[in-house]
Amino acid sequence: MQYIYAALLIYKSGKEITEDSVKAVLTAAGATIDDARVKALISALEGVNIEEAIAKAAFAAPAAAAAAPAAAAAAPAAAAEPEPEEEDHSEEEGMAGLGALFG
Repeated sequence: MQYIYAALLIYKSGKEITEDSVKAVLTAAGATIDDARVKALISALEGVNIEEAIAKAAFAAPAAAAAAPAAAAAAPAAAAEPEPEEEDHSEEEGMAGLGALFG
């Protein structure tokens, strides 16, 4: 995720997203850099309109947030169901079972 954050930071600053710029941001943040992941990120971003991707993500976020209260409302209903009662074993029943071990 930090690689994507670095790319977004570079994008918002108006700079070109390159391997060197991503590495510079990650280094400044104190992150360990994986060159393969940086290259994969740069490859994945080729031809992507970042502004459009951000707009789509911003549109999808309210829909996901609206679904969360519905799921939370269903949770108390499930929690209200009675739990199965545990059987009450008396001490004598327990001793009788132990006696069977010794013949």
